[in-house]
Amino acid sequence: MENKYRKDFPFFKAIDENSAGENKGLIYFDTAATAQRPFIVLNAMTHFYATENANPLRGLYSLSERATLAYENARETVAKFINAKDASEIVFTRNASESLNLVAYSWGLNNLKAGDEICVSIMEHHSNIVPWQMVCQKTGAKLVFMECDKETGIISDEEIASKINGHTKIVSVVHVSNVLGVTNPVKKIGQAAHANGAIFIVDGAQSAPHMQVDVQDIDADFFAMSGHKLCGPMGIGSLYGKRELLEKTDPFLRGGEMIEYVTRENATWAEVPHKFEAGTVSAGDAVGMAAAIRYITSIGLENIEKHDAELACRIIEGMKNIPHINIIGPRDGNKRCGIVTFTVDGVHPHDVATLLSEEHIAIRAGHHCAQPLGQYLGQTATARASLYFYNTEEEVDIFLEKLSHLREWSGFKD
Repeated sequence: MENKYRKDFPFFKAIDENSAGENKGLIYFDTAATAQRPFIVLNAMTHFYATENANPLRGLYSLSERATLAYENARETVAKFINAKDASEIVFTRNASESLNLVAYSWGLNNLKAGDEICVSIMEHHSNIVPWQMVCQKTGAKLVFMECDKETGIISDEEIASKINGHTKIVSVVHVSNVLGVTNPVKKIGQAAHANGAIFIVDGAQSAPHMQVDVQDIDADFFAMSGHKLCGPMGIGSLYGKRELLEKTDPFLRGGEMIEYVTRENATWAEVPHKFEAGTVSAGDAVGMAAAIRYITSIGLENIEKHDAELACRIIEGMKNIPHINIIGPRDGNKRCGIVTFTVDGVHPHDVATLLSEEHIAIRAGHHCAQPLGQYLGQTATARASLYFYNTEEEVDIFLEKLSHLREWSGFKD
């Protein structure tokens, strides 16, 4: 079946037209690490740098004003995308990792003390563990993990109730696991957090590209996401924060652009959100991120979610018919958000990825920046295929056919 979106991407257009480049025939199954970029994103960034390039926010001439407008319009686009109440609740960062670090350094260090607890899930990306470990080390707080069912990836109501309590000051959870592909019950977890007086943070790096996100409905206090996972450029992301919390939070970085007034002794900060955006901002990348959001919105998040599920189901059902393949996490493709993680008996995941690479298939292998989850599941490394709306059934079938030969290629005689 033809995929009408592939022509929108220079990467896939070249592959589908059988160009002689080194990517000829490549099947790209690593979108959970980073998505490919359509022409519309690249063109938007080129247009900005060709016609609107000036340092935004401070210039009093028309070109700088146009650059400022492009930058602030991008902020409006991000706010609308996740249904923030106001564009001032969107802070541009380099990525979701920086967004989470901003909250850890600026809110966590200033509001926690010995005896307090920070609650995360066992399936967190390192970016949502390591900053909180730092906060605990510096404040004396304790890091608590909600564990999930090892087969389904589900965090039970009992686990939520037992780990979030009166000592909890921060609850920070991943919306969609980058390993298991499961969607966590963030609304329920947020209610438990708020009932105990804790702030609620959501890592939306994997959810925002694949499903409609409503930060007001989730009632997240903070929500982090990256541009490059939703077809935008690398080096740009955003942090949503409720305005009243952002007002009370100290800036993470200090210097140009984020100040209002400076004396020899002290400084005052610019208004939210600019007090969190020190230095020359990445305006061209913000414009690219906004273009990516408009593009995937035009496709429809509901259509992307449906397509992801269909391909994940096709992969999982195919894997069930191949001996020695072990699916990690739920065996229902409708609950995987386009992420299928697996192992092959007797073949190290790194070898799985290398052998498939020789067959022009790109997948990820390793601990996926989620080592505590791997330790919990007894898996030091896994292989991961991650899909998006530009992937096809034909690619899935080729992948499955090659997968069926991996043990044979590794010297096993099944």
